[in-house]
Amino acid sequence: MRNLKRILLGVFLLLMVLIVLAFVLENQQSVSLLFLGFSGPQLPVSVVAVLALLIGMLIGPVLGWFLGRSSRAERKRVV
Repeated sequence: MRNLKRILLGVFLLLMVLIVLAFVLENQQSVSLLFLGFSGPQLPVSVVAVLALLIGMLIGPVLGWFLGRSSRAERKRVV
């Protein structure tokens, strides 16, 4: 049973790597982002999308931790 789980996990990870590789290879057009008057460097669309995903994966848990901490502090004050 443990070997089956390892095999399924390996197949899943391989599938995810292939999907990401296909996404990167299909989105090679260069774009330059403009935000509040600041222009970014010319990067492929896939790089911009992956960077946005990674930044979101970092910011999301930090915000969740911060908001969870403040709500726990409020509950302690109420009790």
